Amino acid sequence: MPLENVHGTPMFTKNSKIKKQYEYLTEDLDTEVIIVGGGVTGSIVGYYFSKANIPAVILEKERVAHCSTSITTSLLQYELDSNARQLEEYTTLDNVIMSYKLGLKALDEIDEFIKKYGNKCKYQRKDTLLYTSKDEEIKEMKEEYEIRKKAGIDVKYISKEDNPFSINLKGGVYGVNGGAQLDPYEYTHELLDVSCNMGLKVYENTEVIDIKYLENSVEVITSYGYKVKGKKVIIATGYNTERFTKRNFGHKTVTYNIVTKPVDRFDGWFNKVLIRDNCDPYNYFRTTEDNRIIAGGEDIDFYNNILNEKVAKEKYEILLNRIKNMFPKINSIESEYEYCGGFISSQDNLGFFGEDPNHKNLWYCLGYGANGILFAILGGMMLSKFYKGEIDDNMKLFKVDRFDK
Repeated sequence: MPLENVHGTPMFTKNSKIKKQYEYLTEDLDTEVIIVGGGVTGSIVGYYFSKANIPAVILEKERVAHCSTSITTSLLQYELDSNARQLEEYTTLDNVIMSYKLGLKALDEIDEFIKKYGNKCKYQRKDTLLYTSKDEEIKEMKEEYEIRKKAGIDVKYISKEDNPFSINLKGGVYGVNGGAQLDPYEYTHELLDVSCNMGLKVYENTEVIDIKYLENSVEVITSYGYKVKGKKVIIATGYNTERFTKRNFGHKTVTYNIVTKPVDRFDGWFNKVLIRDNCDPYNYFRTTEDNRIIAGGEDIDFYNNILNEKVAKEKYEILLNRIKNMFPKINSIESEYEYCGGFISSQDNLGFFGEDPNHKNLWYCLGYGANGILFAILGGMMLSKFYKGEIDDNMKLFKVDRFDK
């Protein structure tokens, strides 16, 4: 029995006025593509396949968007968990730069979606800040700035002399329009509303317990015995993949989040940008439409800590104090929501999508790392084309077996 990936009361599901529920499966079905997972990743995949007129079905074992999706901070940035030079141990600098540019492309995709279907998920495009408070890391920040600038990415370098923030910044990379924020629960439901109107079928409380691989098709068996047949099955279950593969995709940690009560102003928080520090483990900060602050990070090993409430309380206290120290001019900062969950990052900080090496009809779309939602968008775009025989050359960056020896 795998450990549950979410603990606490996530703000996005608790506060949302959307209370939509989907049917559970009560009959056998035939389709072309079966998507396992009804979180934000599965919903993104469902959207792109429906947009391409490919019949698809989503099967979610619990309630839609109530597992890992509910705890994502949805702080969307093109940059990765580590800086470019740090990643050269596992990939090339060209690949890192390409992943940055693909992240920006995914952000533009969300822009287009919102422009076409309306903003029902509190979406905002944002500037970003990556910074250090350590003198010995100034060189690293300058190098990261130069790499991005040379690649044609819109960035500025901030030194302690021209620091517009109240935070202790010694050096930072400021990304113009380099990120976005949204409500992941409401975004998932908006995607599904649009996709269902294009023919997507969604079933929640329908757990997949087995997959049978046939010569040119697959058959999925659900917990109540109903079967779904299709040409391909796509695993979009986030951090719960153990039932479908023994493949180790990366190091699993617990990440901790807090959400404050609404504050009356944001003095010292220039432009209310998305913020990530250069610590290890790193922390990240964003605001919300109703003037809250979300802080996340403080990651530690998953298996030894996911059920440890004492450690969780310590981590929540650290995050709250970080906010207070960074923004001393913001009054009455109090935590209202505290929750934690699983997180996986790969060696090169990229997700995984494409065919399983052992089963041609088993595909993955796993948005691992800090850019999960943006990777899911890229995966949805590339996999829906791949299904029709079109191969995106950049898909090789996300190959499922790229670390196999």
